[in-house]
Amino acid sequence: MTRGSDLSPRKDKAKEKRKKRYWLRRLMVLFLALLIGVAGYLGYLYKVSKDVLGEITTDADPTVTVSANQSVKVKPVTIMLLGVDTRKETGSLNTDVMMVATFNPNTKSAVVVSIPRDSKIELPGYNSRKANAYYSRFLKGAKNDGLEGKDAERQAKQDMRKMFSKYFDVPIDYTATINFQGFVDVVDALGGVDVDVDMDMRYVDNADGTNIDLKKGPQNLKGDDALDFVRYRKSNDGTNMSSDFDRNRRESQVLGEIADKLKSFSSVPKIANVIKAVGNNMRMDIPSDEVENMMKTYFGISKSDITFIPLEGEWRSPYVHLNEAKLQEAKSALASKMAE
Repeated sequence: MTRGSDLSPRKDKAKEKRKKRYWLRRLMVLFLALLIGVAGYLGYLYKVSKDVLGEITTDADPTVTVSANQSVKVKPVTIMLLGVDTRKETGSLNTDVMMVATFNPNTKSAVVVSIPRDSKIELPGYNSRKANAYYSRFLKGAKNDGLEGKDAERQAKQDMRKMFSKYFDVPIDYTATINFQGFVDVVDALGGVDVDVDMDMRYVDNADGTNIDLKKGPQNLKGDDALDFVRYRKSNDGTNMSSDFDRNRRESQVLGEIADKLKSFSSVPKIANVIKAVGNNMRMDIPSDEVENMMKTYFGISKSDITFIPLEGEWRSPYVHLNEAKLQEAKSALASKMAE
């Protein structure tokens, strides 16, 4: 076998992993928008919202209370967002997507820094490894110390906050984990989305259970098919390929449909199910009162109010070696947002 033929499958697998991480990042942003947007419906669905807030915040320490002068209503808050693909087919608890987000209530704005999963993290007091490996390591350590279930997850989140607070030189207040399944559940809760599929799409990957089979033309797509629609890159034989522009257009089409349905009065009866979908797929260690305060404080925040900073670096197998100037830019942006 030639060297070229040996590397080709690896490159394809790497592209598939990047594709999934890309969409998980998008889903995380969608979840934040949904979480904030729920505030607009509290008048209709107060009890449902309260119940789901309890589900979302199941990792919160029940003994912790937040005083009024420390609330997210009046003080900036920094949250670490961890996207975990918990599908049985993948069998991994590594964090495929990692972000640190600082919100400022005075300016109703935010900075979101994304961390490449393969980033080599070098920090005094910690073993050097890929960024995405720490959460599963901390979780395993908590279980080895005798903690179980939510207590172990709570400890792992605390360890992540402590470590990355030191790494970014800003205090990280809370941690949220988000499930890959959430996008599917939200679309299903809204009764699907109406889109115009631009080409026949057929792609199968038995390794992770992907089975895309869509026909060209206008149609209503339920959750799984909607996810397939926005993720599609090419067929197994390399034909019917999609460019980045095509995928971005599909993304905008689907997210636009979701936004329109959320805004429309006809969707109000379905909002309870949307809230539940978020609750089933997001876990935070933020006290429920503070989640509600955050939704009310940042209700109406738009994309133009959020600065996205993707960390960059050089790939030298098996790590991404982060660009120091870009890392310093991210640290400064987070600190500046805290100080506004």
